[in-house]
Amino acid sequence: MAFELHDTLLRRKVPLTTAEPGKVHIYNCGPTVYGQAHIGNFRAFIFADVLRRWLELAGYEVTQVMNITDVGHLRDDDPERGEDKMEAAAAKEQLDPWKIAEKYTEMFMADIDRLRIQRAHHYPRATRYIPQMITQIEQLIERGHAYEAGGNIYFDVKSFEEYGRLSGNTGDDLIAGARVDVLDEKRDPRDFALWKRDDHHIMQWDSPFGRGFPGWHIECSAMGQHLLGETLDIHTGGEDNIFPHHECEIAQGQSATGKTFSRHWMHTRFLQVEGRKMSKSLGNLYTVEQLAEMGHSPVAVRFALLRAQYRQVINFTFDGLKEAAGNVRRLRLFADEMEQRSQGADAGDPPEWVAACVTRFDESMNDDLNVSGALDGVFSLVHEGHRRQPEGEEAAAALAALRRFDRLLDVLQVEETSGDNADQDQAIEELVQRRTQARADKDWAAADALRDELAALGIEILDGKGDAVSWRRIQV
Repeated sequence: MAFELHDTLLRRKVPLTTAEPGKVHIYNCGPTVYGQAHIGNFRAFIFADVLRRWLELAGYEVTQVMNITDVGHLRDDDPERGEDKMEAAAAKEQLDPWKIAEKYTEMFMADIDRLRIQRAHHYPRATRYIPQMITQIEQLIERGHAYEAGGNIYFDVKSFEEYGRLSGNTGDDLIAGARVDVLDEKRDPRDFALWKRDDHHIMQWDSPFGRGFPGWHIECSAMGQHLLGETLDIHTGGEDNIFPHHECEIAQGQSATGKTFSRHWMHTRFLQVEGRKMSKSLGNLYTVEQLAEMGHSPVAVRFALLRAQYRQVINFTFDGLKEAAGNVRRLRLFADEMEQRSQGADAGDPPEWVAACVTRFDESMNDDLNVSGALDGVFSLVHEGHRRQPEGEEAAAALAALRRFDRLLDVLQVEETSGDNADQDQAIEELVQRRTQARADKDWAAADALRDELAALGIEILDGKGDAVSWRRIQV
């Protein structure tokens, strides 16, 4: 079964098509680095990670680009009253915008690593691609799609007949949805800025249109086409990016080149927290760092955010986060059990019960990244493995299937602990020996109590055949 995705532009599922057979060029809308990203942001970034991982697992060669917006993202399209999010953060923290960008970019990359999101091949920063943006604006002016007014350069929406097709907005909806003030200097209220002039703006560059700075929308189209070519294969983002941002990207990119800007569009739905919309006023914009301080492992957060298909709204709850941690522990224990049962045997052809779980996983992922269906395949493998108690090659085949699943999930590897653990390891060994002795003495109450004590330390006990006992850190 070939991979099919739900294309936002076409409003239906279609087979993936690419410019080059076996290769996929993906552009992901990344963060605006004026503050620390929260779990709502990371739902979209984990979706992008799952997409890339599945395509690579399916045999594609993927090139992934995720932008860093560090200038030009205004709260308002009016250059007289518009406030750049970067400069607003700079004023609040009493730092210059470049230091704000550096600070939050570093924090974003650290969170990317904590959540085991594969790093993209390119993270272009808007401030480093000003020449490419200027070139694209010049192309738009030359081809009659942009004009100067009041010292600013605007895109002429009337010149692009398909404007509104991605979002489905038409007429007045295009104005109301954009949430901008209508300026008298614009030819049409829907027109949006490509280059802005503002003497009060700190971040500015020289250009043929005068000293100024780029609009938010021109950044992604210029950087994406520079790094991936005139036509992207897949463009992703959160559903809040559909309008106006992605609508404007299409208008700019296609008007500048005369070619399709992106073959496919994929958008992830919003994340709710405890059944409520995420907002500053509700205080539920949790960061990965905050959740870690509350005792929740990033790998559990990862599992909680990827467990559902990307076009379904996820309700993020703390009970659900604990359940995610339990599921991760369950998978790690099963991997250890199958490794012990395989006794070093190589995996041959998978038995029917293993192959059926792999088929369920693959068919679900090929069906528009249906992760929840794929997880049914994963936990069916665990259930059947516990029921059948395989040995040798059969156990090795089950382990191989689980490790293949983990190329997408990335939850099996136990986090390395920092510092010198020699003293702690010795204490754990003593507790394990005491439990082993209690079992030999058939003092089951004492053995269970010691097992609970070890579990509280994040230690899982693995009882093998006979008197064989091993342990591992597995707390999540």
